[in-house]
Amino acid sequence: MGLRDIRKRIKSVKNTRQITKAMKMVSAAKLRKAQDNVIAARPYAQTLDAVMAQLLSKEPGEVSHPLLTRREVKRIEFVVVSSDRGLAGGFNSNITRRALKFLAEHAKHEVFITTVGRKAGDFLRGRGYPIRKDWPGAFGKLGYATAEAITAELSERFLSGQVDAVFFLFNEFVSAISQVPNLQQLLPFEPKADGGGKPAGEYAYEPSPQAVLEKLVPQAVTVKVYRGLLESFAAEHAARMAAMENATKNAGEMIGTLTLFYNRTRQALITKELMEIVSGAEALKG
Repeated sequence: MGLRDIRKRIKSVKNTRQITKAMKMVSAAKLRKAQDNVIAARPYAQTLDAVMAQLLSKEPGEVSHPLLTRREVKRIEFVVVSSDRGLAGGFNSNITRRALKFLAEHAKHEVFITTVGRKAGDFLRGRGYPIRKDWPGAFGKLGYATAEAITAELSERFLSGQVDAVFFLFNEFVSAISQVPNLQQLLPFEPKADGGGKPAGEYAYEPSPQAVLEKLVPQAVTVKVYRGLLESFAAEHAARMAAMENATKNAGEMIGTLTLFYNRTRQALITKELMEIVSGAEALKG
């Protein structure tokens, strides 16, 4: 490799480092807002689940809702949430690996796949799994309305008997350096009071427990979907920020290695030229 080639390589790596550094800064800025949204959404979702769990436990057999109906599971709707773009470390590969495991575990069932985010759809199609429904660009305009639209479509399929259960897979945001795949049963709805939003004392339900349940169940399902999307969005930017930080660091190390190689090569060429000059001078003297 000549000096010109080495200089071109160093320049190319420097340009790449500028790009990865900029991407890291963009993801860091987006992560701060996404993390705030996740933290703000968690208490409401936990408290809503706790209220629902208390309502169903205090009124067994007296309240019901179609979205709570259990039946023999033959057909499953499987919702996989990924990102629209790559360069996010293991963010998408962790989700697709868990998705393949779920599909293998439910091979005896008829599974319909819904994807939110382009990467999961591309991956599963490439392995022969048909995608029933895709929600492209959902994270470009992420809001509660997006979760409502997804939930309405899934609820309609469940209520009409097209599917007997709906499962929801997304990356849960744990910290800036940790994202964990989270698989939840969305329908039939199962409220779970995890203690984080446990309501204090007893509630009086007006106008009646049944009326409250009819209002809260669809809302609780939507909140689950919305929270999952928020968690995934924050986890994506956390993973991309970490990946770009590592890429920037590796690029800096490569630049250092190439610069050292360039200097050694240049020094070797200078030494060779000096030796040729000295040899030529000695030959003239002879």
